[in-house]
Amino acid sequence: MCRWLAYSGSPIVLDELLFKPENSLIEQSRFARLGAETTNGDGHGLGLYADGGDVPPTLVRSIIPAWSDLNLRELAGHFRSRLFFAHIRASTGSAVQQTNCHPFRYGRWLWMHNGEIADFDRLKRDLVFAVDPELYPAIQGSTDSEVMFFLALTFGMREDPPAAVERMVGLVERTGRRHGVAHPVQMTIATSDGERLWSFRYSSERRSRSLFYSTEVRSLRQLHPEIFAPERLSDDARLIVSEPLRDLPGAWNEVPESTYIVIEHGTHEVHPFRPTPPA
Repeated sequence: MCRWLAYSGSPIVLDELLFKPENSLIEQSRFARLGAETTNGDGHGLGLYADGGDVPPTLVRSIIPAWSDLNLRELAGHFRSRLFFAHIRASTGSAVQQTNCHPFRYGRWLWMHNGEIADFDRLKRDLVFAVDPELYPAIQGSTDSEVMFFLALTFGMREDPPAAVERMVGLVERTGRRHGVAHPVQMTIATSDGERLWSFRYSSERRSRSLFYSTEVRSLRQLHPEIFAPERLSDDARLIVSEPLRDLPGAWNEVPESTYIVIEHGTHEVHPFRPTPPA
């Protein structure tokens, strides 16, 4: 399994979130508190959106453990982004290689995942055959996570992300159960088109991996003024994380089981997530 964070707000220097918090993503790469595995050392990745325009997001991915990558520390101390993804990987069986590191990109879209498709090696052929032939050549790696991404794109994610992800999960569950897999899907997912940020928490057995979203910054400044200074996080800043970056009362809200959250312009909405197999 893996750990990840997604940030949306005014541009921020990356190390404010990647390195400085007491339970930063880099700390989680060595010692995750809530993860299925303690160590997440099978690579890491960043997806960074620029301040404007239709430029695709920049990907920076490496098979080096995040805690020992000096280039990551250098980059994080100088680069700013208004919306970015960060991911640390613990492989569930696929190869440790750059093309298997999250996030994944297609055009303006980013995608990252914590979890697995159970018995993916048995289901892979059927699932890959369901990917749109025009999208298939863009698959670069061998992970279940990337196949999930391209299935969601196949089912219309660029028009309606929640409905597309519901169809993707519905297909995986239907395929898995046809092959005798009782609980095919375990996932927390983040995806973005560069303007909005969606995150999903779901598992077939209703025991999903941990996922949290941040409280509004205005409220955080009142609760913890010594930490949330004005120059660090803007009022529209929001975070979604696999586990809290700091132990602060009132700072984090657990994403409910079988729901998705959408963040846009500093506001959030929480909706039920109901997988539905495609027609």
